[in-house]
Amino acid sequence: MAHLTRKDGIDFLGLIPQIGIVTHTTRYPLDQANQALADLRGGKFEGAAVLVP
Repeated sequence: MAHLTRKDGIDFLGLIPQIGIVTHTTRYPLDQANQALADLRGGKFEGAAVLVP
């Protein structure tokens, strides 16, 4: 188990632009949660599905 501090997290987030981490999200309205799951299972996008109100 790692024991990281809040500062450790903040320091790591500051490194993200230098490391070149790129995130990919696909937004779905909350009422399309089932479609988001189907698309995820079907490999229709890279990254994460995000449900929005």
